[in-house]
Amino acid sequence: MNRTETLLLDASVWVASKDAEDFYCATARSLVLDMRRPVSALDLTLHEVANVVGGRWQRADLALDLCRTLIARCGDRIVAVDADLIESALGAVAEHGLSAYDAAYVAAARRHGWALVSTDVRDLVSKGLAVAPDAADYP
Repeated sequence: MNRTETLLLDASVWVASKDAEDFYCATARSLVLDMRRPVSALDLTLHEVANVVGGRWQRADLALDLCRTLIARCGDRIVAVDADLIESALGAVAEHGLSAYDAAYVAAARRHGWALVSTDVRDLVSKGLAVAPDAADYP
């Protein structure tokens, strides 16, 4: 993985960057904050982050801050989920037994030639569909 390669960070990475108890917190935070590294996200990532941080954690302030960081950090690399992406995602659902959410990330990474980064070892990393934050991060 080269330093100029765009990384598609799924919601788990953004959330891990704020969760001191998450195994990947330090490397996720590094990926989120390293402005030399181009990163991207799906529009649905904002909803997922707001759901976990604002809903489950009951930290609306932190959810808003993290969503603002995501928007600023990704800029024009926030991908809108459209009919073509859903069609590709449904193929990944059938092929790999993924949720539609995870499959949308896989489809977007494939469409744009980006490396997908996730803390979801069971469903994405172990199947070779994503890399863990520590595999994408380096000094």
